[in-house]
Amino acid sequence: MNATLPYIKELTIAMRVSDMNASIKWYTEVMGFELLYQLDDMGWAEMKSSVPGVNIGVSQVEDIKLGGPTPTFGVSDIESARATLESQDVRFDGETMTIPGMVKLATFFDPDGNSLMLFESLNESE
Repeated sequence: MNATLPYIKELTIAMRVSDMNASIKWYTEVMGFELLYQLDDMGWAEMKSSVPGVNIGVSQVEDIKLGGPTPTFGVSDIESARATLESQDVRFDGETMTIPGMVKLATFFDPDGNSLMLFESLNESE
């Protein structure tokens, strides 16, 4: 049985954070996202990424439990993107990994330790 859901071309990725205002600042200044709205009474804010239809929501919680999905953003030049983030003291998990003929991957962390990743496709047919 295949379920067909009425998807639209939008995706919001919810991240748990300890300080909503600090996270908004990090995601807007470091990642270049645009704040769409902030609901202080609910401890929620949503930002627009550079990827059409993809938003990041931050939910302020008392106890951060890490794990779950890792938002992975495609870039045209991973070395340049990584250097930009490292210049802003973003912490990476080791070196950039290369899978020859496929992809380069670099995992990094937001201020709360949530993992995010960059990828650069090495597929020449794209």
